[in-house]
Amino acid sequence: MLAGKKLVVTGVLTKDSIAFEVARQAQEQGAEIVLTGFGRTRRMTERAAGRLPEPTDILELDVNNPDDLTALTAELRSRWGTVDGILHAIAHAPGDALGGGFLEAPTASALSAFQTSAVSLREVAVAVAPLMDEAGGGSVVGLDFDATVAWPAYDWMGVAKAALESVSRYLARDLGARNIRCNLVSAGPIETAAAGGIPGFDALAGFWQDRAPLGWDPTDAAPVAAAVCFLLSDHARAITGEVLHVDGGYHAMGSPLPSRMEAAADGAPAPGAIA
Repeated sequence: MLAGKKLVVTGVLTKDSIAFEVARQAQEQGAEIVLTGFGRTRRMTERAAGRLPEPTDILELDVNNPDDLTALTAELRSRWGTVDGILHAIAHAPGDALGGGFLEAPTASALSAFQTSAVSLREVAVAVAPLMDEAGGGSVVGLDFDATVAWPAYDWMGVAKAALESVSRYLARDLGARNIRCNLVSAGPIETAAAGGIPGFDALAGFWQDRAPLGWDPTDAAPVAAAVCFLLSDHARAITGEVLHVDGGYHAMGSPLPSRMEAAADGAPAPGAIA
């Protein structure tokens, strides 16, 4: 599905990262990829990269550093000349912007979450768009978490995800004439290094067991990565401005499923639950 594609994958920290699974599946489907990393976390990216099917280079990229973005464009132009797609898997909020202190969180922390988690989608899109022009078009895909509702403890990261969804729509509007698509994948909770920094993540993931019709395994990033690879491929050539939910159907349910509630009352594991 991705044979011959040249893809940039951001956000790989460990082998449990959604971005790692995207990189792995993309290589298996014939894509040539590079990863990005920066600062102290670059060593983590390097260790994870060693577990991919094929060796890959890691380019320096702090999305809040304009010099890094300029250097990324130059390096990709020198290396490939064109780019077919990029995965934006970047999000960060200071600790005081999470955990239930929404009303007390410093404005500076809220703005930091907004810049790194939402504005950066525009930054990376603008950085690679000229190289996608050379390829005749391309695909920008970002990782999302449902921003249509408020979640316990998610606080300003939830606000940042709502902004990410809006940024994606405006990128779809402004890049569409250049045949560049922009879409998001709204994933159910996956146990990643980033998730470990969200207070109450385990309780959040637990909601899925009684409400997702298909069940949900928070240790399996493969379904999310498969959706990302689809959006990066030519099979999605007429899709843009979309938020594709890969969450076992949780987002479409208004209440817990009666069968799951009955199973819980009987002490039996819910279908799709992890024993």
